[in-house]
Amino acid sequence: MCEAHAFLVKDGTEEKILENVDLVELSDGEVRLENIFGEQKILKARFKLYSNTDRKILFEPAE
Repeated sequence: MCEAHAFLVKDGTEEKILENVDLVELSDGEVRLENIFGEQKILKARFKLYSNTDRKILFEPAE
């Protein structure tokens, strides 16, 4: 499997939010994440970076 893991970047530190992310949906300042097991997280965040090499999706808090 090569799913990415989602992180929220706060004060330069990456906090893991969800592993094995399969779906990212952006809507009105919110991000809905869903992993391969059906677990979901909803964040008030902005997209920052996706790195396939590092298997990371980075978000930063919406202000």
